[in-house]
Amino acid sequence: MRQDHRHCFILTGGPGAGKTTLLAHLAGQGIAMMPEAGRGIIRSQMAIGGRALPWKDRALFAELMLGWELRSLSEAATRPGPILFDRGVPDVAGYLTLEGLEVPAHIRQAAKTHRYNSLVFLAPPWEEIFHTDPERRQDFETARRTCETMRRVYTELGYNLVELPCASVPERADFVRANIGA
Repeated sequence: MRQDHRHCFILTGGPGAGKTTLLAHLAGQGIAMMPEAGRGIIRSQMAIGGRALPWKDRALFAELMLGWELRSLSEAATRPGPILFDRGVPDVAGYLTLEGLEVPAHIRQAAKTHRYNSLVFLAPPWEEIFHTDPERRQDFETARRTCETMRRVYTELGYNLVELPCASVPERADFVRANIGA
């Protein structure tokens, strides 16, 4: 059964494109948000010496991300909108594709049936703000490839992508707010 969550908006793209910073800014303005699965999983797995890390077991990492995203979407169903998501279920399929791994049928099915608002914000690669850290180990070329993979995955799933401007955080926030009617 296809589930529709029109009040749930995704912000996707490559790593280091300013998604989390923008969402934190919007949260400070009172817009509800759901945090990124990847960083949360990496932090918890590193803390316990777990193997569900993108540099240890990518398939297990993807499964944990799927569970996180489904839980976030379920939680959002009970809350009024708009709600912004730092990535979504389709990003899990995009991650596996980018890594050259098979996208299991259950992940493809989840991306088809657990729907967000059809408008998806895409943060393009932006070299001026890109940086790495202990949780973000990808280089800029990987960030670019990730963005293009997410663009393909979301487009194939029928979402309408709108690219964020490479602008200040307040300007980007105004852009998002105008597009979600907040």
